[in-house]
Amino acid sequence: MPITELSARVEVLGPPGDRHDEILTPEALDFTGRLVTAFAGRRAELLRERRRRALLLASGAALDFPLVTSAVRTDPVWRVAPPAPGLTDRRVEITGPPERRMTVNALNSGAQVWMADFEDATSPTWENIVAGQLNLLDAIERRIDFTTPGGKRYELGERLATLMVRPRGWHLTEAHLTVGGKPAPAALVDFGLYFFHCAQRQIDAGHGPYFYLPKLENRYEARLWNDVFVLAQELRGIPRGTVRATVLIETVTAAFEMEEILHELREHSAGLNAGRWDYLFSVIKNFAHRPDFVLPDRAEVTMTAPFLRACTELLVRTCHRRGAHAIGGMAAHVPSRDKEADAAALAKVRLDKEREAEDGFDGSWVAHPGLVPVCRDVFDAVLDGRPHQIDRTRDDVDVRAADLLAVRRVSGPPTHEGIRANIAVALRYFDAWLRGSGAVALHGLMEDAATAEIARCQIWQWIRHGAVDRGTVCALLDTETAALSAELPHARAEQARAVFERTALARELPAFFTADAYDRHLTRPRPARRPEVRS
Repeated sequence: MPITELSARVEVLGPPGDRHDEILTPEALDFTGRLVTAFAGRRAELLRERRRRALLLASGAALDFPLVTSAVRTDPVWRVAPPAPGLTDRRVEITGPPERRMTVNALNSGAQVWMADFEDATSPTWENIVAGQLNLLDAIERRIDFTTPGGKRYELGERLATLMVRPRGWHLTEAHLTVGGKPAPAALVDFGLYFFHCAQRQIDAGHGPYFYLPKLENRYEARLWNDVFVLAQELRGIPRGTVRATVLIETVTAAFEMEEILHELREHSAGLNAGRWDYLFSVIKNFAHRPDFVLPDRAEVTMTAPFLRACTELLVRTCHRRGAHAIGGMAAHVPSRDKEADAAALAKVRLDKEREAEDGFDGSWVAHPGLVPVCRDVFDAVLDGRPHQIDRTRDDVDVRAADLLAVRRVSGPPTHEGIRANIAVALRYFDAWLRGSGAVALHGLMEDAATAEIARCQIWQWIRHGAVDRGTVCALLDTETAALSAELPHARAEQARAVFERTALARELPAFFTADAYDRHLTRPRPARRPEVRS
């Protein structure tokens, strides 16, 4: 039976909200249901393979560039698709959740690209997910604005950033929308609803449906996304190859398959991005059982660490060799009113962006509109009137497997302050996430889920290998829980503590805190509030 004729029951279990019916139309649900019916089985198989490979790595298995795909890496001919409209110049990209205020500010920020993030920067409450889709639709229709409590009105200007959307990762589900009685893959819900409503609108506006793909672990997961794109374009009557997607290299296994990932997506590829914090989280998580992979305090592991630098240099070489953009990592500083501290922080941001631009990156990420001028100035100086530097192929780079795994060169014991900082940051982020905020300003930085993932994994790893004893961690957890309750009387301190205990102090290390916390705290499915849709 052709995929387009497969049938499954689609039900919305989430509570109704203002204007939800504009997004959750029968036609949009039918389209999303068709994607889920076609690809949910393959997704489940790939997640089983993730778990199998994680067990192998934990038991000491080697990680290397795949021999079976050596022909892809050595073939000098193939290239990815040329840049799509609006994606030729990407020197500054701003990221953030698709909240109404962020949507207006990001599109007006002066950045070339805005990545609307349904993943790490969004707490996946049902209201956040549907409202985010509404905000993107309103932005494309140029009918979005907001007014501050003080009465200041913000609306879209003339020159807007190109919109890219990051759906949630393959590992997450959307409990408030079921297909065939099962929670739908969250990635396909985010992608499907946006694509149905906005793909043709974006094409009509001179751009297209553009995406960022998070947490891919290998070429097979990239192939799955490519097949999703092919079917989505077919179902909506959009020419094949119109979609473009940038893959975040933010897992250690993906770092060994960069060329293969580009190759799988080549007709839809818009390059690779160096996802620094999630990448560090992946290294810690995958090798947490091994004593030779114990890292020092998070603040001590910068992008100049040899194993991280090897990854970024390989990324630039790989992208430019195949005609693709290489996009640098996040600058998370939040400008403050302390002029001296702000100047020092901006100087660090500038140095970081100068390193990326000089290494050959074509652009980079910022988390706040106030950082756009700094990033733009740095890349303006290096690009010197060009839209990118893809012609700089970095043939001088030669990265081996051992270089990507050279963690011991930055190893060291944690400090008391580092342990406490991890507990404090994780606890406060969990609290904010449980209350519906996925992008949280903490200690002058805009943090997302990756920060909390690093923090709780490091605590687990340090306890496992005796770098800190469990009693010390529990005592600090008591202190920080009490401090959080005192700072924010409305905080969900005990729920946040429970998330920390389950994901940082358990016998085995959970793969993601988001999956645990979502199932236990954010899922409130109710009986269907709308007629069933069969797709």
